Amino acid sequence: MAEKVVSLKEEETEEAKEITNQQLKERKVSWAKLRRVDSLNLEAGRVSMNGRHGSQVNNWHRTLSLAFQSIGIVYGDIGTSPLYVYASTFTDGIDNNDDIIGALSLIIYTIALLPLLKYVFIVLWANDNGDGGTFALYSLMCRHAKVSLTPNNQPEDRELSNYKLETPSNELKRSQTIKKKLENSKIAKYSLFLVTIMGTSMVIGDGVLTPCISDTVVGISIVILIILFSAQRFGTDKVGFTFAPIILVWFLFIGGIGLYNLFKHDVGVLRAFNPKYIIDFFRRNGKRGWISLGGIFLCITGTEAMFADLGHFSVKAIQVSFSCITFPALVLAYSGQAAFLRKFPGKVDQTFYDSIPDPLYWPTFVVAVAAAIIASQAMISGAFSIISQSLSLGCFPRVKVVHTSAKYEGQVYIPEINYILMVACVIVTAAFKTTEKIGNAYGIAVVSVMVITTCLLTLIMLVIWKTSIWLIGLFFVVFFCVEVVYASAVMYKFVQGGFLPLVFSFFLMVIMGIWHYVHHQRYMFELKNKVSSEYMKQLASNPNINRVPGIGLLYSELVQGIPPIFSHFVNNIPSIHSVIVIVSVKPIPFSKVALEERFLFRQLEPRDYRIFRCVARYGYNDRMGEPKEFEEQLVEHLKEFIRHEHFAHEGEITNEAVSTGQSSNAEESAERVNQPRGSSGRILSFNTAGSTSNGIVSAPVKGAVEEMQFVQEAMEKGIVYLLGQTEVVAEANSSLFKRIVVNHVYSFLRKNFRQGEQVMRIPRSRLLRVGMTYEI
Repeated sequence: MAEKVVSLKEEETEEAKEITNQQLKERKVSWAKLRRVDSLNLEAGRVSMNGRHGSQVNNWHRTLSLAFQSIGIVYGDIGTSPLYVYASTFTDGIDNNDDIIGALSLIIYTIALLPLLKYVFIVLWANDNGDGGTFALYSLMCRHAKVSLTPNNQPEDRELSNYKLETPSNELKRSQTIKKKLENSKIAKYSLFLVTIMGTSMVIGDGVLTPCISDTVVGISIVILIILFSAQRFGTDKVGFTFAPIILVWFLFIGGIGLYNLFKHDVGVLRAFNPKYIIDFFRRNGKRGWISLGGIFLCITGTEAMFADLGHFSVKAIQVSFSCITFPALVLAYSGQAAFLRKFPGKVDQTFYDSIPDPLYWPTFVVAVAAAIIASQAMISGAFSIISQSLSLGCFPRVKVVHTSAKYEGQVYIPEINYILMVACVIVTAAFKTTEKIGNAYGIAVVSVMVITTCLLTLIMLVIWKTSIWLIGLFFVVFFCVEVVYASAVMYKFVQGGFLPLVFSFFLMVIMGIWHYVHHQRYMFELKNKVSSEYMKQLASNPNINRVPGIGLLYSELVQGIPPIFSHFVNNIPSIHSVIVIVSVKPIPFSKVALEERFLFRQLEPRDYRIFRCVARYGYNDRMGEPKEFEEQLVEHLKEFIRHEHFAHEGEITNEAVSTGQSSNAEESAERVNQPRGSSGRILSFNTAGSTSNGIVSAPVKGAVEEMQFVQEAMEKGIVYLLGQTEVVAEANSSLFKRIVVNHVYSFLRKNFRQGEQVMRIPRSRLLRVGMTYEI
């Protein structure tokens, strides 16, 4: 019996050895991959957290909560249009009562076609991982085609792209043909980028003009503007819940008053649902009717905000709030005013206030003033979202982006932009004085963005969605023609204030274009001048290079490779720290990144030179701690990485033994090194002789302990931050225009916006700047 037990134990031991050998063989494959493919760029974008922005699990509680917030943020502008649309349409009075029904018909079908059908049910689906706006459309195109001015076919970009196998079809063939032409045409790429930043600039221009439209006197308007912009720092979540009840009450008031006027004065205006009255309107009025479209168009101001603000909410939330609350309230409000005007056509200048029943006048007046103030919130929030997107594409100088909600990543606040918008709004309000001139400018800004959105979405339908050509043609012809007609009407008032958004757009386009151009050239310079592996080998064998005790943290925007600033530093100061860590801080689209997943490391060859690359990943609600805390975390994770690296190295050494079915002490010690942490979460410790607590000696384990101790001692000697102070200048043979753009305009923007050390909280007492000039 005892012999059988011994035999069983021996069989179990042999079986355990076979399992161990198989596990080591599997690990060998992963080690080989780690050595062959440097996937740090890919890994930098991955964390084991669920719920990317734009793909979060939707439930009705969350959707209704966001829908309620959106009422206070998105619809203040379009919701307050009934205050002035009829007055702006009939500027010379009403000559024919049937013109009222024609104008109402135009208003109803304009709201139904553009905000409801185009934006709510079509455009919102063209979001980029939950973000909306013109830049989102451009970013979406860049994911599916190589149309970005900055190369987007690197390994890390392929992870973000949406290339996939599809069933052959006419739509797919057409998509590939168009995509190929776009990718091979520099003119197409530049045109796409310029159209994008023009649309973006127009939306930001809306953010300047919208707050300026108010019925109050200039002094009161300026005070209200300052209070409004001061409230932005509390975030979309709090501002939305604060403003939503006011706008909701406003919609109840205008809808209820409209219904009351409809039945009291003339329910017959509902004939306006027959589009025949639109034809009759233009037949009677001719050119005058065409000019009046500039006033009709104001009924949909703020429509673009639904898309621009999408990142703050969700598609379903916007669809629910607009379809169930905003649209019915607006149709009732305009219908009621039309019924009132049929009986009192001489009161067109103050239609809204004159049509309010006496008992409700003052409550409605108070809510109207509050709603008019809140109206600008839509475009202010949209401006924050768009600037945040443009930063990620390298199209705007560095600014501070504050994520104001832990639940919804798209809810952002940008202090610098907030105060720039406030100053611009105060200047515009004081300079223009009358809302009529501001309204003329506002219409041009809104319709321009709509036309650009239609063109970009048509391209997305062709290349990405692969929609039927008949549906694409129907979409483009209907919406483009309607918007161009409106554009021609609002452009008629160009000299009456309409030039203002074009001035804003031109100014912003210049800033964004210059920044993106130099950013692209700088990126290409660093990519072409990365430190080669040959240089590192020569450096390691150079006896004239002194190693200074301590750790040097070299910050770089490059996640892959060694930046040229490193070789520049070594060539000018032939001494480097005993341990060098090249650190890249990478923002991740998650609320928080777990501490154990924050740091990723790679060791550069030659290994005994102790140079590492590190990616420090932070979620949008993570805060970079004090320098001491950051340093301790980085060093601890570096030591853990060294331990695992030596384990992997040992696995490679024992590869031959594993393949022949043999075992060794190295295998056993490797298994022990890889044991899980204890309940305290600390890594198993090793003594200086290179043995575990069980006394099994392993040379690689001994090497791991020595390396970890070396890093710890280097940390105790001191940590110095090395930051590249790169100056970008135009080449000597460049044109005068290029020298002005690069040497002066870009330099001014870079010096007057946020610097790297401000973002990374680098202590000045241990900061060493490394100066270098990039000639582009």
